[in-house]
Amino acid sequence: MKNLVIIPTYNEKENIEKMIHKVFSLEEVFHLLIVDDGSPDGTGAIVKGLQAQYPDRLHIEEREGKLGLGTAYLHGFRWGLERGYEHLIEMDADFSHNPDDLVRLLDACRNGADLAIGSRYVKGGKVANWDRKRLLLSYFASWYVRTILWIKIKDTTAGFKCYNRKVLEKINFDAVTFKGYAFQICMKYAALKHGFKVVEVPITFIDREFGTSKMSTSIFKEAIFGVWKMRRLKL
Repeated sequence: MKNLVIIPTYNEKENIEKMIHKVFSLEEVFHLLIVDDGSPDGTGAIVKGLQAQYPDRLHIEEREGKLGLGTAYLHGFRWGLERGYEHLIEMDADFSHNPDDLVRLLDACRNGADLAIGSRYVKGGKVANWDRKRLLLSYFASWYVRTILWIKIKDTTAGFKCYNRKVLEKINFDAVTFKGYAFQICMKYAALKHGFKVVEVPITFIDREFGTSKMSTSIFKEAIFGVWKMRRLKL
């Protein structure tokens, strides 16, 4: 049973080498796919330089231009499904998601979950290094999504997730056109609509120390208005 961690990157040279070494230091065997959107800072070159050290486990797909988080994950899902991976995991490159939690998400899927979410807002979950304004905004966003889509997931915008391959095989990727937080919301909503079991696993989310956040006004607006569109999509 193979496990694939998919990490989209754009200008993550301060983080990517440390992240790769950390993931491969875990006792559980994971493969890594880096989907790099032509990072001008040389992120892709760093990854390729490490492939000889981790043959058959470290992979990179390079795309031209900054095409968005959602399309990067969909690219990674298709790549992983074609190669027979059983569990496919989304994770950020900036250590806001603790690689040690990979095993906990994987165990949740091995023990009955079809989709395991690393959640900040269930009992035991935490957020570190956020100011009050940002924390309240995130709480409000999840409440808003739950209200519009009638779902019970506490951390609707979470981006640290482990899928059983059968979930991804069922979802209509062509209908998922969102790029940012809306993508994360839509994939959870699609899993629930298809009747899959979704479990939230408490994690501590730590704000990035190095690099620049990819958050923007357009990404925020896409999430706010996108949830209404999701209700009509054939996912």
